[in-house]
Amino acid sequence: KQWYQRRVAITAGAFDMRNGVPVFVGEEKAGIGGKALPGQKIPPKSKIVPNGAGQPAPSWVVHDRQVLRFSAFFQEAVHEKREEKYRIRNCTILYYLEDDSIQVNEARQENSGIPQGTLIRRHRISQPPPNDDQFYTVEAFNVGNAVTLYGRNFTIKDCDEFTRNFLTKTGAKVPVAMSTEPADPYFVHRKNQAATMQPHRPYEKCDTLKQFLDNDRKVLRFFCIWDNSSEMFGDVRELVLHYFMADDTIEIREVIRANSGRDAAPKFLHRSKVPKDVGALHKPGEITQRTVLNVFGPMGHGGRYILDSLKTGAVEKKFYTDADLTIGTKINVWGREVTICDMDDFTAHHYSSKYGTGKPTPIHYKQSEAAKAEREIPPYNGWGSEEDSRANCLKLIAQAPKRDFIKFMKKDRQGLDSHVLRYFARMDTNRPIDMDRCFIISFFLSDDTISVFEPEKRNSGIVHGKFIERSKLKKPSGENYTAEDLYVGAQVNFRAHQFVITDADDYALGYGQNNVAEQGSGDEVSEKEGSNEPTPESSDNAHSAAQHNEDSAAPH
Repeated sequence: KQWYQRRVAITAGAFDMRNGVPVFVGEEKAGIGGKALPGQKIPPKSKIVPNGAGQPAPSWVVHDRQVLRFSAFFQEAVHEKREEKYRIRNCTILYYLEDDSIQVNEARQENSGIPQGTLIRRHRISQPPPNDDQFYTVEAFNVGNAVTLYGRNFTIKDCDEFTRNFLTKTGAKVPVAMSTEPADPYFVHRKNQAATMQPHRPYEKCDTLKQFLDNDRKVLRFFCIWDNSSEMFGDVRELVLHYFMADDTIEIREVIRANSGRDAAPKFLHRSKVPKDVGALHKPGEITQRTVLNVFGPMGHGGRYILDSLKTGAVEKKFYTDADLTIGTKINVWGREVTICDMDDFTAHHYSSKYGTGKPTPIHYKQSEAAKAEREIPPYNGWGSEEDSRANCLKLIAQAPKRDFIKFMKKDRQGLDSHVLRYFARMDTNRPIDMDRCFIISFFLSDDTISVFEPEKRNSGIVHGKFIERSKLKKPSGENYTAEDLYVGAQVNFRAHQFVITDADDYALGYGQNNVAEQGSGDEVSEKEGSNEPTPESSDNAHSAAQHNEDSAAPH
């Protein structure tokens, strides 16, 4: 029971109210009546910041995003260096009112040689001993005060306007900013040394950054020609000139037509500045950005030199600019005379807005394409098929002639329909040996080809078999024979051999009657067929060659 009462008493005295928020205080809570116990140090309960009217609110709500800014410096000792004994480092102290945290930043200094930036990250910092059990509060910061942060003594020399007004409202007297501060002897020495140094760069300032930022991605385009017809095998060549306004450089590309016979080079002229006067080739080192005079001493290492502000003996070269480029102007591109004939709309708008000139009349520069000469096909010499021989004349690499695939699928052999028209014919001649010869003419509807077969005839003395290979045959007029040209009674001329059709098989007769559009008029066919009745001998010969024609009807 006694242990329980003692535990309750300790727990009840371990909490207290701070800014309206219950916090754990532990041993920091005073005794009865607010008096400190023997050996107890009681930190201040709150800051001197007034709460204002109304219900008090936590500090992290009242002072949210409120920061006090102080300008300070500290002195750092430098050992074993002749130029300096100490170093003055300027920094900025940021005090956050919402949680009493502190941050120290040092501005980066050019060529300082020391790490700069954030010296102390944001957190609460304890006071130096013997008060190291307490944290810094806003009462310790004011102009002229010195605070010790992690062993470094920071002297506050100034603060911003918000900080000065805030401290004044809390009742603190804020002194004026420190007029003088200790100088850094090493940086003063470096500043005096830099003032006496002579620049090793050109005296005149050459700033091209502004031109690049204003004119980046702005390109003027001109259409030009280069007339090289005076030279052997020369001609007029079309060019496209690009002028880059960002750095006054010129790039030229050649317009190469299809089948012109020229190699497609990527560029006619690489992007660079084009001089107005080419002249002779200068020696190495003759054209430089600076002129150096040897004052005394040997040449090379160990000599003493000085920059010549008058640039004695300097070679000045002038380059083409946008003011020199317009329609009709002839420019010298490394010895080649290029004539500007036209420009695009963006280029014309640029000249109109910058120089107040309208777009001149373009010069006609495109060459008129010559009339395409008709290709002459040599006459057929009889070797191979005519279509195959013609394909050798149309392309450098011969390709097989294309056939009418749709017609082939419709007119190819389908079941009992062979789509082959067979006719019985005799040779129309006065030679007694050829008057009795009989032939079978087969017309293939799938590709309009014709084959002539001579059947066997005993004791004739003539070798029977294939008379004309299956191929397309031409009329004396030059056109190919079609199905309409073959009928009973027709006279045909196959390769200087005159034939007279005397009969036809049943399929040819039926096809002629059912397909008037392809075979001609049905009345005409019936009249011709009625006047020439088939003889028993012709019918037997036609049927004797049926098997051979069926084999030859297969597509080759």
